[in-house]
Amino acid sequence: MTATVVMTSHERSAAQAYLRLLSTVRAALDSPADRPLAPLALEGVIAEADEALARAGLAGNEAALFTLVGSLHTGGAPGPGRAGP
Repeated sequence: MTATVVMTSHERSAAQAYLRLLSTVRAALDSPADRPLAPLALEGVIAEADEALARAGLAGNEAALFTLVGSLHTGGAPGPGRAGP
């Protein structure tokens, strides 16, 4: 049985900002070594994620954030005993 997570708009924004940050970090790490400006691209998405987490009241509450992120990726949060994304 999968639990349904109902998010506020701030929570959804925070989860989406985290996913954008994750995607940007992956892209920066995968970029060729001859592109030293890749870390500069992270500043904006890190700031966006920090602000979104604070607005949603999730700053310092990774467990709640990952539950929300998991519900975006799977259509519902993992139930007990089930692995997340």
